[in-house]
Amino acid sequence: MNLPERFLKDVKEILGEEFDDFIKSYNQKKTTAIRVNTMKIEKDKLKNILNYNMEDIPWSEEGFYYDEDLYKPGKNPLHDAGAYYMQEPSAMSVVPKADIREGEKVLDMCAAPGGKSTYILSKLNNTGILVSNEINNTRIKALGENIERFGSANSIITNTDSKGLLKVFRGYFDKVIIDAPCSGEGMFRKDENAILDWNYSKVIECRDIQYEIIRDGYKMLKNGGTLVYSTCTFSIEENEEIIDGLKKEYENAEIVLKERLWPHKIKGEGHFVAKIIKHDDEECSTKVAKFKKIDKELKLYREFENKFMNIKLDGEFFVRGENIYLMPKDAPDTKKLKLLRQGLHLGELKKNRFEPSHALAHYLNKNDVKNFADFKFDSNEIKSYMSGDIINTGESRGWIIVGVEGISLGWGKESGGVIKNRYPKGLRRKVQL
Repeated sequence: MNLPERFLKDVKEILGEEFDDFIKSYNQKKTTAIRVNTMKIEKDKLKNILNYNMEDIPWSEEGFYYDEDLYKPGKNPLHDAGAYYMQEPSAMSVVPKADIREGEKVLDMCAAPGGKSTYILSKLNNTGILVSNEINNTRIKALGENIERFGSANSIITNTDSKGLLKVFRGYFDKVIIDAPCSGEGMFRKDENAILDWNYSKVIECRDIQYEIIRDGYKMLKNGGTLVYSTCTFSIEENEEIIDGLKKEYENAEIVLKERLWPHKIKGEGHFVAKIIKHDDEECSTKVAKFKKIDKELKLYREFENKFMNIKLDGEFFVRGENIYLMPKDAPDTKKLKLLRQGLHLGELKKNRFEPSHALAHYLNKNDVKNFADFKFDSNEIKSYMSGDIINTGESRGWIIVGVEGISLGWGKESGGVIKNRYPKGLRRKVQL
């Protein structure tokens, strides 16, 4: 592997006698891992179903390693159902540092493709608020898909820069997580294109962007709030200099952790994580959103809910076009922000009837609905369903969720003894395990 000379020089200055061990780590294969979605399935149950001979990750209760030469979890229908997220092991070290509690307001500032955001959602457990922001218009699509698959009603996906967020959320959040855009030195073993893209000018460019982001992120914390900053790079300029610079500007900022994960010391590609507690008063500028009453539209949804669901959803309901959404009560006013999505898309209103969305299927658990058809992940029924075909059942119960190993996968409409497929056409594929 032809590593850049300037990179090698800088890392040698940091590591000293450990440098040779660091270089040897590039001859080892990259590490791969899964993080379970605890809102949908228990970790031990998932491990038993997959039977991947998995090893727990020390710094993540929800994570475990797998061997990609033996297993392909991305092809398993359980992945489509949102049972787990495939994530680089070192990256799983970030969210646990934030000590997220249920009911908190959390910001993931640089969120795509969704590894940190989906982890945060598991910690919040459908309470509180998560704002997931991504400035890149291309990358934000994957963020939306991953958050939808995890199943939540308490997330808002914004598409702006840190200055735009600060105008709305000054002094608002309990926790802010910044997985900052960086020069990507921790990706070298994983992706040779990262080596080709690297130069020292990129390090300096990233440093300047990172400092602007962390400064704005700090201002969006309430007094006593926690900021967790991370990168997948090794340069001092993008790590310690950023944290020390923030401390110099805000004397009351308490730095409680600066940690490096090196690939020659742990099973992972490498990461930097810092944790900062804010001890500065910041007047909150965030307003609570106000929603118009939608009695007619809500009546149609409630009719569906009463007939096919075992739970009654509560919160702020609102309509955009023909679509009805649900937000938690006391959600923030986001009118001034560019949004990809906010809250839970419940479904669409069509000719005085309600049709449920795919997002609602991901949100609902097996016991939440009256009709649930459950199949093994390697069953012919699941293979048929995911390819867009019907499933024979011999019953006619109307709207039904098709599940895999007890986890909701998508809707179908059962009549004449078959489940007619309502799995989104863009997600259909042939399952090859």
